[in-house]
Amino acid sequence: MSFSSTAYRVIICHPKKPSTQVLIIKHSFRDSGGFILPVWVAAVAKAATQALLGKPFNSEQILVVPEQQDPLIVPIASSAVISSGEIAMAIGFCQPGDGLDVTRGLEIWTFAKWIEPQLNHDKEGNSSSETWLQIIPGVGVGVIASTGEISLSQFAKNLLHENLRSLVALERCLQIEIVLPRGKELATRTSNESFGVVDGLALIGTQVQTQVSASPKQLDNAMKQLGECCRQSAFDGFLTFVIGENGFDLARSFGLDSKPIVKVGNWLGPLLVAAAEQGVQNLLLFGYHGKLIKLAGGIFHTHHHLADARVEILTALAVKESFPFDWIERISQSQSIEAAFSWLEEKDSLMARKLWMRVAAVVEERSISYLGRYGSFSMEIGSALFDRHRRVRSLGPRGVSFFNSLGVQPEASLTNFI
Repeated sequence: MSFSSTAYRVIICHPKKPSTQVLIIKHSFRDSGGFILPVWVAAVAKAATQALLGKPFNSEQILVVPEQQDPLIVPIASSAVISSGEIAMAIGFCQPGDGLDVTRGLEIWTFAKWIEPQLNHDKEGNSSSETWLQIIPGVGVGVIASTGEISLSQFAKNLLHENLRSLVALERCLQIEIVLPRGKELATRTSNESFGVVDGLALIGTQVQTQVSASPKQLDNAMKQLGECCRQSAFDGFLTFVIGENGFDLARSFGLDSKPIVKVGNWLGPLLVAAAEQGVQNLLLFGYHGKLIKLAGGIFHTHHHLADARVEILTALAVKESFPFDWIERISQSQSIEAAFSWLEEKDSLMARKLWMRVAAVVEERSISYLGRYGSFSMEIGSALFDRHRRVRSLGPRGVSFFNSLGVQPEASLTNFI
């Protein structure tokens, strides 16, 4: 691994801490990417903690990965003690690899300080053991809308615990505040809100390496997973496709994991054909409406960098529903399909519901039509679309049948409509 460095002096302005001049060494990294955001955060947090302990700066942080034999070497940019020695900070830059990723070059700050030990509480509210680490979501870090807690996967939490535990004495408690200066801005380009995450980027993931949903490698991985599911002796021909980790989590929360679930990334087209070829009889497409609506327009690789005509597709479907011209014009001028549906639901909730159902039905129709280009298959395709609030908002006709066969109950408002 190699990199070049450029030194410059800046003033860091933290909302709760005095401005401090810090020497920043900005690295231009080569061959050091491919890690998910929580890996970079853990490396920067470790550097900040080392600075708090008075240890010399190390631009190459060694990270231990739970259940992985070989450690990682993760480059970071700088660390320094600030605020009269009571707080230390470190800075790093996320390098997610060669794929298209909003976190590329994302600046990461972490602030480390000692605090009074915190008490854990059981379900009855009784104090139990003391905890040695407190992780605070700073500016640009996503939180769970319903609880206000930091959006941190168990893998990310374990990574932080594994690499900071040895730096914290038994009687002490370390507070790590994570700041992503551009996190809130970049989060608007993701579907975070559809999974209940607000105010910034989620720190999630289940493995060290990034899995680029638009890359051929992701397609290969999905093909392998699909094959493994179809070869299981208990496989009965029913399968669910989800696009990513968040969709997988939501599918499980609905009870869809009684049948196999495959994460397909954005490669829906070739995987539809592969599923039919491997004997899948009933395939449920379970996804965020901003992704699946593309199928209604004949777009079967759903990454937004490759194709995006969501508002245009919604406008065309509104025409098919014979909406008034001024409504169609308003929909066509919307910044997003979420904004279009919000306006329409205020205008006429019944017509909004009809449009939701039209989207799901056409997703099924176009998917069957796409499959027919590649052979004569008997596979049935159903669709279920959820929104930014993690609610299933629309089921196609086959989607309704699949939900019924699985004993899955959607929200009461949706059930009453269908």
